[in-house]
Amino acid sequence: MTLSGYLFAKLLDGQKIRYFPFLWSRVIRLFPLLIFVFILHGIIAIDPSDAFRYLINLTAGLIYPSWPNGGWSIAVELHFYAIFPILLTISSRNPKFILLSILASILARTGWWLHEGTVQQYAYWTIMGGLDQFVLGIFAFKMRDMIVGRHIFAFFVAVILTSYITYFDFIGGFYRNQEYPSPSPIWIIHPTVLAVGFSFLIAWYDTSFSMQNTGFSGVAAKIGACSYSIYLIHFFFVFRASRWIDENIIELSTFPLILLFSAASFSCLVPIAYLSYRFIELPPLRFRTPYKIPTAAAVLKDI
Repeated sequence: MTLSGYLFAKLLDGQKIRYFPFLWSRVIRLFPLLIFVFILHGIIAIDPSDAFRYLINLTAGLIYPSWPNGGWSIAVELHFYAIFPILLTISSRNPKFILLSILASILARTGWWLHEGTVQQYAYWTIMGGLDQFVLGIFAFKMRDMIVGRHIFAFFVAVILTSYITYFDFIGGFYRNQEYPSPSPIWIIHPTVLAVGFSFLIAWYDTSFSMQNTGFSGVAAKIGACSYSIYLIHFFFVFRASRWIDENIIELSTFPLILLFSAASFSCLVPIAYLSYRFIELPPLRFRTPYKIPTAAAVLKDI
């Protein structure tokens, strides 16, 4: 989500948005594969007697995190897209102004935690937590000139971020608490801490290095083009594959073994994801409509 905020700020830098064509372009980009996954999940996992309830849950997923195969995060992205033009307009005047939305988000999570005794579900599964990540992605792009080449600082950010994630895992992480959802107040700031670390590292990487579309970088870019398919489709395989390997080949009891078989399984998934990208994601894109309007400053910059 942090990367999405950064990339959209980069793609639309110095340009205005035609709001409804922008939303239409996102629908055309996201929904063909999403609908395909919904149908496939329904065939595989849903009893025919529960088909109507499944359709109701899919409809509710536009608001609540009920879409399967990680689709809940796509719903959060849609909520972000609805307000993104507003955030972009505000940030173009003064990037610091959009940080007020993070303050509002933290206050909302604090209020919810004080009232309910837990805020984990809202901080993770909804825009209440995702907003911090989107906004700080935008802010990092706007502040990129202050980040470029800061290699030593980036190293310390990476160390601190990794240390925090290790600590977060040590105290229970996402599921390993005595109760779920967790009553820990760490969820008030958890989305913000992650967003600060990742947004800085994304901006540092993007501005400090120039990657060529050849060799390893080129292969990684081609895999990255299929990342949306990898994300939604891997849910059909990942748990079944790990269970089958654990029961039939070797017990996945150590991290090196898990890493080894994860890499092997990932390499098997990539060709499937490519077919999905080629035949499900790409064809509908011809129906997109232009939504970017260059400003006078952007035109002069191009000249």
